[in-house]
Amino acid sequence: MLSNIGIPGLVLILVIALVIFGPKKLPEIGRAMGQTLKEFKKSTKDLTNEFDDDDQKSKSATKTEEKNHNS
Repeated sequence: MLSNIGIPGLVLILVIALVIFGPKKLPEIGRAMGQTLKEFKKSTKDLTNEFDDDDQKSKSATKTEEKNHNS
């Protein structure tokens, strides 16, 4: 969806944002959006790492059970 916007579309969006929010508020809004994106990425990374750790633990437990069963 966003890949179809192009350069003219982005320029139009920036001009509309500038008119609506004004030049003083635009840096604050950009900073807030950057912080939000940074927190979202961090949370996503933490969540995927948690799932990976759980997956490794379960694989390790399965291997241990198989080793004990075969002995």
